[in-house]
Amino acid sequence: MMRSLLKLFAGLLVASFVVGCAPTKTVDYSAFKQAHPRSILVLPPLNESPDVKASYSMLSQVTMPLAEAGYYVLPVALVDETFRQNGLTTPGDIHQVSTAKLKEIFGADAALYITVKDYGTRYMVISSETIVTVNAKLVDLKSGTTLWTGSASASSEEGKNNNNGAGLVGLLISAAVKQIVSSAVDDAGYPIAGVAGSRLLSAGKPAGLLYGPRSPKYGTD
Repeated sequence: MMRSLLKLFAGLLVASFVVGCAPTKTVDYSAFKQAHPRSILVLPPLNESPDVKASYSMLSQVTMPLAEAGYYVLPVALVDETFRQNGLTTPGDIHQVSTAKLKEIFGADAALYITVKDYGTRYMVISSETIVTVNAKLVDLKSGTTLWTGSASASSEEGKNNNNGAGLVGLLISAAVKQIVSSAVDDAGYPIAGVAGSRLLSAGKPAGLLYGPRSPKYGTD
């Protein structure tokens, strides 16, 4: 029995060592650095969530982190109106436009394709949580090459202790209040989308975007 326990302990120790020493995900930035994009066209995000507000809520949150990363971002309202004037009113249709055509119309160096995978509030018996999850890829409009891909998620419950020593009645009351407040707000996911967008598009993070030419840190990563 003692020998079996020692073998089990040794196996767990080795497994924990392997997990703890697992290599960090590496990203090949060679195409990104070769293309060195200066301007980015952000396409209206595809929405795979049940909330119809997800696409344009996410779209409104992407300009700031991209600008702070050092890129010129084509004004999203102007881009959206240009598509509408040309009969393209849905993100699905817009994402099908060729990179050559996007380059011809807008003159940007790269386009950012975003997909909202999850967006909205989930209500449970004693709690609720607003979650936003997004994927994105940056594509060179000259060659059609994908320069970078990334994903990020944010939740309203991050860093919170859901119990806080409260009893069941207290938890039920808290959940009811949160549901009333969330229902009264037009878009509870909007600020969470801002967090997810910042995590997704901020430069200088592992596997994140490279700094753009307008950043003082350009070329340091």
